[in-house]
Amino acid sequence: MADKKRVKQEKRRKRRYQIRKGDRVRVIRGNFREMEGTVLRVQREDGRVVVEGVNMRKRHRRPTQDEPEGGITTMEMPIDVSNVMLIDPHSGEPSRVRIQLEKDGVKERIAVKTGNPIPWPQTT
Repeated sequence: MADKKRVKQEKRRKRRYQIRKGDRVRVIRGNFREMEGTVLRVQREDGRVVVEGVNMRKRHRRPTQDEPEGGITTMEMPIDVSNVMLIDPHSGEPSRVRIQLEKDGVKERIAVKTGNPIPWPQTT
């Protein structure tokens, strides 16, 4: 059983994702279907993404010296990358993505539905 899990993890590490931090995505499966948000983090090793405002969970924090109040904090938890779809900024609809190599060697994301290019997000 452990061998199957390790093989699956190795396959995910080799997989390339077209979704990056800062992209607008829509959830297409699960309890949060049809919700949209911005990708906050991509966990490539696990094949998961953290989307702003999606999959919110509450954590009960014990009081510490840093946080003497303690209390309940709400945070986004990761969801599987296969459950989100990139949104085409021109049409506003989710679309599959393919990579096109330009003549100058630059990779460009193309929305399959419309054929429009999707710009890479500007991360700072």
